[in-house]
Amino acid sequence: MGKVIKLALMGTAVALFAWGCSKEKPETDPQPQTAPEAPADSTLNLDALVADTLSADSLARLEAERLEAERARLEELINRIMLEDVYFDYDRSELTENAKRLLAQVAEILVNENRFIVTVEGHTDARGTEDYNISLGARRSTVVREFLIAYGVDANRLVSVSYGKERPKVQGTDETAYSKNRRAHFRVSIDQ
Repeated sequence: MGKVIKLALMGTAVALFAWGCSKEKPETDPQPQTAPEAPADSTLNLDALVADTLSADSLARLEAERLEAERARLEELINRIMLEDVYFDYDRSELTENAKRLLAQVAEILVNENRFIVTVEGHTDARGTEDYNISLGARRSTVVREFLIAYGVDANRLVSVSYGKERPKVQGTDETAYSKNRRAHFRVSIDQ
C-alpha cells in the first residue's frame, strides 16, 4: 500500500505543478522596477541650481571684495585728513595761505564723503596760562570749523574742541617744538 500512496502523492504533485504552470501569468513590466525617470529638463534644473549656487557664491565673493575696496578707500581718505595738521603763528588764530590750501583739500574730501564725522582739535604751545591756551585753542578749532562750513561741509558733521597746551605733538621748549604744537588736528570717525 505504500507504493500506492507514493504514486498518488506524486501524481498530485505533478498535477498541481502542471496546473500552476498552465495559468497565464499577468502581464508585468519586463524591466526591473526603478525610480521614475526625471523629466528631460531636470538636467537643466540641476544645471540652473548649480549656476545659482555658483552665482550666489560669486556674488558673495564680489560683495566682500567690494566692501574691502570701499574700506580701504575710506581708510586712505581718513589718513589723508588726519595726517595733516593746520599750523598757526604764535599767539594767532588766523589761517595762513598754506592752511587755507590744506583745508580746501580736506573740505573737498568731506563734501564728497558725507559719512565722516570730524572733530577739530585746537592746540597751543606751552607758553601762556592754561585758561588763555584753552581759549586760543578754541579760537583755532573754531576758525578751521567755520572755514570747512563755508566750503560746504555740513556743520552737523563738525565738532570743535580745545586742548590748549595739554596734548603737545612735540616735547620741547624751543621754537621748533612750539611751532609744531600750535595747530588744529583732525579726528575722523565714520557715521554708521
